[in-house]
This record gives sequence, structure tokens and C-alpha cells, in this order.
Amino acid sequence: MSAASSVPASGAAPASGAAPASGAGPASGAGPAQAPAPAPTQTPASAPTVAELEAQEARLTLRQFTYDDAWTLGCLLVELARERDAPVAIDIRRGPQQLFHCALPGSSADNDAWIDRKRRVVERYGASSLLVGTRFRAKGTTFEDSSRLDPDFYAAHGGSFPLAVEGAGIIGTVTVSGLPQAEDHAMVVEALERLRG
Repeated sequence: MSAASSVPASGAAPASGAAPASGAGPASGAGPAQAPAPAPTQTPASAPTVAELEAQEARLTLRQFTYDDAWTLGCLLVELARERDAPVAIDIRRGPQQLFHCALPGSSADNDAWIDRKRRVVERYGASSLLVGTRFRAKGTTFEDSSRLDPDFYAAHGGSFPLAVEGAGIIGTVTVSGLPQAEDHAMVVEALERLRG
């Protein structure tokens, strides 16, 4: 696990959020990856609302984000994942530059594909991948049905979060893949809260 290392990872994320939600494929990594199931148009009652997710993003704007901060954030995520024995892959980018990438035991190469798909949603919409998916569901549709974007390249499943800096806006992304989408998102939020102090 180094700021420059890249290792494949796994995870699964049925759009329903009931099963693993940030990758496609069995947790064991055996067998071919399967296409994600269509996303539901209704958000579970316990899921955060659009307003809650927007407030969360505003609250987690950073004062700065340096290379050292990327390392610290990545290590916080690794620590959280190890505490929970979570089979995740973690990715942190500033613009197009990958600053941190780590794959933990139980993850597979599918997670890297999910990381890329979720990250592209954040880069395109300027909001967390969970917030983007929630906005579509709040309108009674799904990202897959209404975005007109190729689902092989974009996934509005929770787990990718914008790195926003005061006075600069969004400068990068932090993404976790390998758990159900709400848990991927929650892990990123917890690590960002710890980073902010």
C-alpha cells in the first residue's frame, strides 16, 4: 500500500443496495463479472435524502488537500476497512493524478472497474455518486434510464465523493468499492470527517 501503488480489487453492487453495491462479481472473485441489476426508482426509507447528502458535501469541504493529506486520508480508509474486515479497494485522485490506491484482501479487479465508473459520475456531475443516484430516484427514475450515459463507463452507486477545497472547488475524488453502496459512501464520509478533525 503506497501512494503510487495500484492493486486490483473487488466488490459487488446491485443497484438495489441490498447486496454488495460497489462492484460486480462474486465476493470470492471467482467466475465472470455480471452486469449490475437495474437500479430501483424508490429510495429505501433509511437512505439519506438529497438535502441531507447536499448538506454533507457542504460540511466536508476541506481547507486544503495536499499530497500528504491524500496519504493520510488513504491510511484512514485502510484503517477503517481493516477494523471492519472490509474487502474494499480505495482510490484517491487529484484531477487525473492517482495519489493513493490500495486493495485489501477479498477485493478483486472488479472493484477497480467500479471505482472508475463511480469516479466518472463525480467528475461529470460535481457531486457524490450516491447523491447523483439519489437525485435521479427522487425524480421517479434511475440514473441508468435517464442519464443517457453508458453504464459500462458511469455508475451512480454510492462510494465516490468529491474532494472540495475552500476557494478552489472540486479538485479530486476519493472512492471506495467493495461493500453495499451506502456502506462504501459511509466509510468515505467517516474518513473525511476524521481528516477534517
